[in-house]
Amino acid sequence: MTNVVLVGTLDTKGVEYGWLRERLLRTGVEVIMVDTGIMGDPRVPADVPREAVARAAGAELPELRAAADRGAAVTAMAKGAEATLLRLHAEGRLHAVLAIGGSGGTSIATRAMRALPLGVPKLMVSSMASGDVAPYVGSSDITMMYSVVDIAGINSISAPVMANAVEAAAGMAKAFERASRELRRPARLGTGSRPLIAASMAGVTTIGVDAARERLTELGYEVLVFHVSGAGGRTLETLAGQGIFAGVLDLTLSELADDLCGGILTAGPDRLSAAGRAGIPQVVSLGALDMVKFGPLETLPERARYRRVHVHNPSITVVRTTPAECAELGRRVAAKLRAATGPTAVCVPLRGLSTLGAPGGTYHDPDADRALFSALREGLRGSSARLYDYDTHINDPGFGRAAADRLHAMIGAAAAAA
Repeated sequence: MTNVVLVGTLDTKGVEYGWLRERLLRTGVEVIMVDTGIMGDPRVPADVPREAVARAAGAELPELRAAADRGAAVTAMAKGAEATLLRLHAEGRLHAVLAIGGSGGTSIATRAMRALPLGVPKLMVSSMASGDVAPYVGSSDITMMYSVVDIAGINSISAPVMANAVEAAAGMAKAFERASRELRRPARLGTGSRPLIAASMAGVTTIGVDAARERLTELGYEVLVFHVSGAGGRTLETLAGQGIFAGVLDLTLSELADDLCGGILTAGPDRLSAAGRAGIPQVVSLGALDMVKFGPLETLPERARYRRVHVHNPSITVVRTTPAECAELGRRVAAKLRAATGPTAVCVPLRGLSTLGAPGGTYHDPDADRALFSALREGLRGSSARLYDYDTHINDPGFGRAAADRLHAMIGAAAAAA
């Protein structure tokens, strides 16, 4: 039996959820309706009533109503929806999640969706989906579909949009249930035969990282490459914290430069931390620390306009990091790696950190690079992290292969010592 879980407020969106349920049933799937409404009466019946959702959050619905605090009530119902979806998934009764809503409904449903493992189909139809969806998606694999009009009745625009969502959710649910059945367990990331490696990459480090990825594949690993776009780095950190990786090849750290200098693609202050906390073998390099990424050229902050500027594409403008910024980045990288509890190595490409920073490139600046290297060496002095110099640039394929071989050796040594 294939189940699609519908999660939403059946007081304000009951008619629309009833419409979704009817059409899902026509596709041959079963439906489990979870009610996260609070104040009004549900307009359609629920399989998991709102009282049960509130109790799953450690609350009672009458108390939430009496408090008349909408923010607290929404938070509680989101927590209860999260617990409910996790329970249904553990029971093997959840093969996809579909929700519709405005800002409140989207907040509740996506919190619950984010708690589910990667690979579980999650589809959110929302009037908020044409803006910044990072608070809703986080580092999960939620699919956001823009509703075009508000979720307020069935009309000539909302009907085809929601019909597409129904077919998408049903199709994903059937495929997920089939895969789960064939594996005889809930399908999830990291259940394949090859150990997983996380690698970080940007366009300006692609050649080196691709060489490393190809070498690791030859050695029997499956390599997941994360684009250092802010969200990519956060996702890498989240998955590393879950312990699904045999090793991490973190060759591209530009998100740290954006975090320091106010760029637009920061992954936050915890970047380059999770693998170390989890004790996972990691090989780190300094890729793309020679640049900070901003938006289109016309949006470049005044403070950056008088530095070395390069238009990477119409949406991204990059600015060269200064010697002082590079020194601070070296200190920050060293502090994070000193705290690592597992095997850690740093591979330093002495001749450049990106395609722009290689000899002859726009951002080739040996003085700034030396400031980075010097601060890094000083910060790692006396630590267990090992530092290796390579007289090449980061996009030399030989550098990527050497970094891959080093990670492979570290993983083997860690396994032998376990």
